[in-house]
Formats: sequence, C-alpha cells, structure tokens
Amino acid sequence: MVDYHAANNQSSSAGVYMEQENDWDRDLLLDPAWEKQQRKTFTAWCNSHLRKSGTQIENIEEDFRDGLKLMLLLEVISGERLPKPERGKMRVHKINNVNKALDFIASKGVKLVSIGAEEIVDGNAKMTLGMIWTIILRFAIQDISVEETSAKEGLLLWCQRKTAPYKNVNVQNFHISWKDGLAFNALIHRHRPDLIDYDSLRKDDPVTNLNNAFEVAEKHLDIPKMLDAEDIVNTARPDEKAIMTYVSSFYHAFSGAQKAETAANRICKVLAVNQENELMMEDYEKLASELLEWIRRTIPWLENRTQEKTVNDMQAKQEDFRDYRCVHKPPKVQEKCQLEISFNTLQTKLRLSNRPAFMPSEGRMVSDINGAWHTLEGAEKGYEEWILSEIRRLERLEHLAEKFHQKAAIHESWTDGKEAMLTQKDYETSTLSEVKALLRKHEAFESDLAAHQDRVEQIAAIAQELNELDYYDSASVNARCQKICDQWDVLGALTQSRKESLERTEKQLESIDELYLEYAKRAAPFNNWMEGAMEDLQDMFIVHNIEEIQGLITAHEQFKSTLPEANKEREAIQAIQAEVQKIAQSNGIKLSGANPYTTITPESIDSKWEKAMAMVPLRDTALQDELNKQNSNDTLRAKFATQANAVGAYIQAKMEEIGRISIEMNGTLEDQLTNLKEYQKTIMSYMPEINKLEGSHQLIQEALIFDNQYTSYTMEHLRVGWEQLLTTIARTINEVENQILTRDAKGISQEQLYEYRASFNHFDKDHSGALMAEEFKACLISLGYDVENDKQGDSEFARIMGIVDPNGSGAVTFQAFIDFMSRETTDTDTADQVIASFKILAADKNYITAEELRRELPPDQAEYCIARMAPYTGPDGVPGALDYMSFSTALYGESDL
Repeated sequence: MVDYHAANNQSSSAGVYMEQENDWDRDLLLDPAWEKQQRKTFTAWCNSHLRKSGTQIENIEEDFRDGLKLMLLLEVISGERLPKPERGKMRVHKINNVNKALDFIASKGVKLVSIGAEEIVDGNAKMTLGMIWTIILRFAIQDISVEETSAKEGLLLWCQRKTAPYKNVNVQNFHISWKDGLAFNALIHRHRPDLIDYDSLRKDDPVTNLNNAFEVAEKHLDIPKMLDAEDIVNTARPDEKAIMTYVSSFYHAFSGAQKAETAANRICKVLAVNQENELMMEDYEKLASELLEWIRRTIPWLENRTQEKTVNDMQAKQEDFRDYRCVHKPPKVQEKCQLEISFNTLQTKLRLSNRPAFMPSEGRMVSDINGAWHTLEGAEKGYEEWILSEIRRLERLEHLAEKFHQKAAIHESWTDGKEAMLTQKDYETSTLSEVKALLRKHEAFESDLAAHQDRVEQIAAIAQELNELDYYDSASVNARCQKICDQWDVLGALTQSRKESLERTEKQLESIDELYLEYAKRAAPFNNWMEGAMEDLQDMFIVHNIEEIQGLITAHEQFKSTLPEANKEREAIQAIQAEVQKIAQSNGIKLSGANPYTTITPESIDSKWEKAMAMVPLRDTALQDELNKQNSNDTLRAKFATQANAVGAYIQAKMEEIGRISIEMNGTLEDQLTNLKEYQKTIMSYMPEINKLEGSHQLIQEALIFDNQYTSYTMEHLRVGWEQLLTTIARTINEVENQILTRDAKGISQEQLYEYRASFNHFDKDHSGALMAEEFKACLISLGYDVENDKQGDSEFARIMGIVDPNGSGAVTFQAFIDFMSRETTDTDTADQVIASFKILAADKNYITAEELRRELPPDQAEYCIARMAPYTGPDGVPGALDYMSFSTALYGESDL
C-alpha cells in the first residue's frame, strides 16, 4: 500500500502539526468498548456538521468510502471549497475523491501517518476512525487557546478553570474525570445556570448525571448526543478521544463567554500593573519625603556655630557629632541607596508595561535628593572642621589666659609698694651720704623698672590676643590689663619726679659708696634674669608634634649650658658684698645694715638661685614626658596611616574591579546576579577593617592629633569612598535585575542580550557605562539602522534619541539601550488593545456601566475603574455610563487619568 500523504508531505514544514497528538494508538481500537464509543461519538460529531448541508451518515466506515460526503464534511467545517468531486462509481473515482479530501487536510498542516485513500475506500474502520480523529483535532481542538496553552492542554485548562468552583469535580484528564457526569453538568451550569439544578445531582448516580447533561446539551445548546451514559459508566477508562470530541463542542458553544473572560483577564492584568506601579510611586514619595525632611532637620544642626567656653564643652559636641556619624547617618545612607534602586526599578517596570515615565512631585526627584545630600555632606564637613578649629582655639585661649594671669600676678607682686616708695620724701631729712645713697638706689630702681617693661608689654600682647580670639572672659582680662598699664604709667611718672628731686639734692651731696652702687647695678639685672629664668622654667607649653617638643628640649639644653657663666656672675656679685664687709671691718666703719642702693640681698640671690636650680630637673621631667606623649601620638599616626593606606588601596582596587566586572560579565543574567551578590558579600566582609580603622581614628581624635604626615588619606575621604563602593555595587546589581525584568517581560533571549551587551561595550570606548550621541549612532549603524548623515537619517536618529534620552543629557545608558532594542523587537499591550477589551465587556457599546464592570472584573479592580472613569458624554449614553476609552488612553500616558 502506498502511503501517499506521508510521501507527499515529507518536505513540508507544516507536516509537524500536532506531533504531540501522534499518541493515536491504533492498537487500542482492538478494545471493543473504546471502538464503540469512538464510532458513536465521531458519527454524531460528523452529523452535527453534515446536517447543515441536509445530509448525514449512518455507518462511518461505509458512508465515507466514495469520498463524496468526506469532501462535503470538510467544506462545511472549513468554510472553503474543495476541488470538484468525480461522480463515477469505479474504485479509481472513489480513490481520487478520497485523495482530494486527504490533500486538503494535509494543506492545513496535518501530518497523516499511514493513512491512505485505499484503506478508506476499502472501509478500514481503524484508518477511518483515525482520519476522523485527525480532522477533529485540526478543526475543532487545534484553535482552542487558553492563557498561552493550546489544543488539548488549552481545552483541559479551560475545563479546569470553568469547573473549579464546583464540589466533587476535579478535571485532571479526558477519561475517568468525566465518568460520574458531574463535570459535564458543571460546564453547562457555569455558563447557563438556568438549565441545571446542580445542587440536586449526586456523585453516586453517574448514569442519571450523564443523561441529564446529554439531554440538556442536545435540547438547549444544539450539541448532539455523542456519548452513551452506560458505555462511559461500564468502561474502566472511557475513550479519551470521544470525551475530547464531545467536550470541544461545549467549548465552541460557549466561545462567546470565553471571549468576554479573555477580555476581562486582559483588563485585570493591565489594571494590576497600574495598581502596583501606583503603590511603588506612593512608597517612593513617602520615603523621599521622609529622607528630605531628615536632611532638612539635620543641616541646621550641622550649620550651628554657637561657640562654647571650654575645651570640654567642645569635645562633648565632637562626641555628639561622632554619634551622628556612626549611629544616625548610616541608616539614611542605606535609605538613599534603596530610594535610588526603587526609582530605577519603577521606571523599568513603567517602560516594560508601556507606561509613561514616573515624575516625582516637585523637589523629590533623585537629583533633588542627591543635591540635598551633597549639601548635607558639605555642612557635615564644615561642622567637623569647625569643631576641630574651635578645640584648637579654646586650647590656645586657656593656655594664654593662664599665662596672662601668671605674669600679671608676678608683675602685681613686684609693683606692690612701689608707688608708696616713690612718693616718700625721706631725702629731705637725710645726710649727704644718705641722699647720695638714695640717688643711687633710685638709679637701680630705674634699671629694674626698665627690665620689667618687657613683662608689661607681654601682658598687654597676651590680652590683645585673647581679645582677637574672642575669649569668653575678655572683660575681666581687659580690666586687669588696663589696671596694670595705668599703674605702670603712674610708676613711670613718679619715678621721673623722684629722680628730678634727688638730682636737685645731688649737687649738695658728695659721698657715694661705689661698692654698694656696683653691687646694686649687677645684682638687679642678675635678679631679673633669675626671675625670668624661673618664669621660663615654670612656663606651660603645648605642642602638636615631635619636632616642636624637640625644639623646646634643645632650647632648654641651651639654657642649662649658660648656668656655669650665671653662677660665676652670682659669685662675683657675692664677692662685691664680701668686699664691702671687709673694707668696713678693716676701716672700722659701722654699716647701717641694708645696702642703700638696692633691696636685693645676697641671701635673696642665693635663695632664688637654689629655687631656679631645683626647677631645672622638674623642667627636664616635664619635657621628657611630653616627648614620650608625642612619640605615642606618632605611633598612633603611623598605625592609622598603615590601616588607612591599606583601606584606601583596597577601595580603589575594588572600584576599578567592579568597573571591569560590569563590562566583562559573562554567563546568564541570573549567574551574573548571583556572582555580583557573592562579590557584594565579599566586599561587606571587609567591614571589620573599616570598623578597625574607625577605632584608630577615634584614638587619633581623642589624642587631639590634627595632622598626619604618613598618609594622604583622611577618614572622611575613606568613608565617602566606602559608601561610593557599596552604592556602585548596589547599582550594578540593580542594573542586572532590571535586565532580567526586561528579558522576562519582553521575551528577549539570552543570546540577544549578549549581542546587545557586546555591541554596547564595543562602542563604549572609555568604559563609562554610557554612549555619547556619536558612539550611539555608530552602534545603531552597526545594527542595521539607517541613521547616516543625511536629512532622513538625522531625522530618524533624532526620533530614536528622543526615546532613549528623553531628558536630553547627551548620553545613552545600557538600560535605555536594552529598553529601546526590546521595544523594537517585541510586542506590548497598547491602549487600542485595552479599548477593544473593554468594548467586548460592554457588548460593543461606546460606554460601559458600573454593573457590567462589577460583573466581569474582580471587585477591587472593578472599583478601581469606577473611581477613575469619567462619565460618558456621547449622545448614545445612558444614566451612569462611563467612558472607558479616555480611561484606557490615560493608562498609557496619552491623556490625563
């Protein structure tokens, strides 16, 4: 036997139609029960179509042998004309007619395996039933489509969806799931509840259930009775093809209701996307408002420059600032990063669903938040610098104030009684020698007064500096300084007046004791030098590095080197006094006691000398302690520098590495996302090093160390670098996630994404992650777009740039490039499609009612539409009519919602 149709379709691509249905097992027809069910069902199915032409068949294998009714059946179910049949009675005429029918079936993409015209003409029941089943599959079942499934799977899914709400019904197949008859009754009741009282049916009475469904379908739905209830009940496994044939008649009978359901599903899908997007927009607005409010409240605190009076008060502010840095700010950094990610994800979803881009309310754009954040960080940097500057200023002020009061106390102690001494008139009743002595004593006093001039100037200079540095107790300092200066002026005037009086008397005086005078002249400077030395030895000092303390130590060593010469001077002064005593004793002169020219006694010189010598080792110890402190500070600097240099290099290396990774990523997007998240975990594992560096930085600040020559990094730079690294990784992960969303939503293959990425990277010469206009044009040309430098090409390129760069930044990101390519190569929902769906629900009316929306859509989405649809104003409207056309265009940004 020649397999005419198999040979005729070997090269045809349509020959693979419904290979999944090649499970037609002809050996199963040996089961008499199944063959009986198929004969009855297929005969009834054929007659349901042949009766439209006024004929029918009685015996399925006999009545199709001449091919005439077979050709007629195909014309009825296809609506097409077949070639004119041959009317002869000879076998060859019958074979030719059957071949015409089989040729027509093959032209519809059906692969007829081992079915030839000779078997049909010979009345082969097995082949005839197989041919009829193939026709049923092609013309009754193939076009069934439910939620992207078709044919048998689509019909099964349709049955499952329609019977899901009914108790005792669980459709899993086309055989035993239908034996109790409840599934047939459920299908009818779902679409025509007025025809069947479903609650009265019993699962334990299958024959009654089946006959009830068959009779109702035949009487009210024009579906002929194709099955026998007893055959189905008495067969362990009813014939699947007979059941499918009969059930497909229900599907076609209820196809109008199915279209309405499909339309409702499309609207639900679109509305669900819109509701989700609105929720994301509300979340973005809320988070953006809260973050901007926190920034608005924080900046005035950082810009507050209220000065404190003491170093401790400023250090308390520094501690508050450190708490802000370590506790309050990090969560806000995370919120800012999450806000940017949410914004990008929302924009991607809007693009994928063909919706207009989301424009946040005024002042809440990502750029606005970045600007506010930049202002916050600027205020933060300025506040930290101000705190450190204030600590230095207050430290300097406390040192100067203590130094001022020390010098003032010494000066006031020296001036005590000087005014009374200068105003006395003892020279009026003195002898000549006593007057001469008073004159010499006054000259010595003048020398002493001149020596104290430097101290007065130092006191005034320190007071001036305290005023310039805005010392909080400047009023008392100024009052004390003014008192000292006024007293100094009085002393100067009194000194000059007494000198003039003594000089007038000097002409009458002749005798003067040269030794006393010499003693006084040498003792006064030496005494002043010792007082100055003791002041220096007691002077407080503040240094910030080893070089400064070493300078003080060097100066102290130089001072100690002058002590031998000073001791010689002391011994020489003491020798003058000894010479006075020797002369007096040798000449029998009775001394009055004290040196008439000075109040400085040898005992006071020795006493001050001993005190000064005792201060030297104390000064040595203080300088050495400070040297040790500076060495410790230098160790802290070196430790921080080592850690900072390592962290800085790590951040720089990882920033460069993530830049390369984002360009050179291979594998599927899921693999890339997994690798990026693993890489993110690796970066986060470095956090203990950052915390350790923060600890070292805290020790640096507590030690009041303000500079570090061992590193160019500051803690602020490293914090910013670390935050930028974490943000860059998060953005890269978000980019891959958006690519996955694009791929899944648009149906782009992995190979297409690789091709797009390769093209993008090829023209991204500087690896910036974006293409400039000329680079993007070159990329489009390489992909076959006609954007050459002519009038038409420039116009097309301007159109494309308006899509990928709506803000006119001049740069095209990879995500925008992917969105454009996916839009060019895939289909999306449009406003016209949604309008068509609403038109189905509205029964072809130009408006729809709230009642129709509530009947066809889920409650929440029905209410969503009712709340947003404008009243219909057309002349054909009724009370309560709603305008679904303007609502649909608004969903896609073509009008206002």
